[in-house]
Amino acid sequence: MKNLIIFLKKEFEDYKILFRNIPSPVVTIFVLSVVCANLMANKELINYKYIALDCGFAFSWVMFLCMDMICKRWGAKASVKISVYALSLNLLVCASFFILSQTSGNWGEFYTALEHSSQTGSTVNNALNKTFGGSWYIVLGSSLAFLISSIINALLNRKIGLLLKKDNFTSFAIRSYVSTFIAQFVDNLTFATVVSKVFFGWTWTQIFACSIVAACFELFCEVIFSKLGYKITKSWQKENVGQEYIDLQK
Repeated sequence: MKNLIIFLKKEFEDYKILFRNIPSPVVTIFVLSVVCANLMANKELINYKYIALDCGFAFSWVMFLCMDMICKRWGAKASVKISVYALSLNLLVCASFFILSQTSGNWGEFYTALEHSSQTGSTVNNALNKTFGGSWYIVLGSSLAFLISSIINALLNRKIGLLLKKDNFTSFAIRSYVSTFIAQFVDNLTFATVVSKVFFGWTWTQIFACSIVAACFELFCEVIFSKLGYKITKSWQKENVGQEYIDLQK
């Protein structure tokens, strides 16, 4: 117990310094992208036999770009820590949404739907409650997938970065693209295995095909904005942003 307390105190201090060193806009965008991706995953964007993409895709690439930027400047440990923090807040938001969805009040769309019939209004109300309240297996699958993929992304990004000698955009792109594609594939594969396979009866062919296709779409979006991510990390390096945490790790 004593060792556990010492460990928790050390981690708490590490978190304090990390939050003091990472620019707040990055953490804010990261957390919002995790929450929004989880919420918008309830709506499908593309749905064919071997191509399945939900609207959460619009935010998932933002999460991985933020992780790559954090990993580039502060290392894999910092990236994982911020990911755990974002996941914790997302679970808190999910719990809050679930509790509020159980209240007896009506959504705004309920009154709009009343123009058609009271039954339509009740149907819309129930649908919104279930959408925002979420399903336990969806939350479980997405949380597990994000945790595993964030660790894989951070470790791969860091490892590839150590193998590359030059510190330029090409190096940033290589470490980011490779780690993001593999981690996104694992993210999609984990979620599809835990949720789609068990609850929706997907075949293994569907799981692997959809996981690869979705990872390609998500990687494509990060490629478009990776130049911006690189310029931001270089400005951090030039201005010694977060140097305290870097020195602490050394």
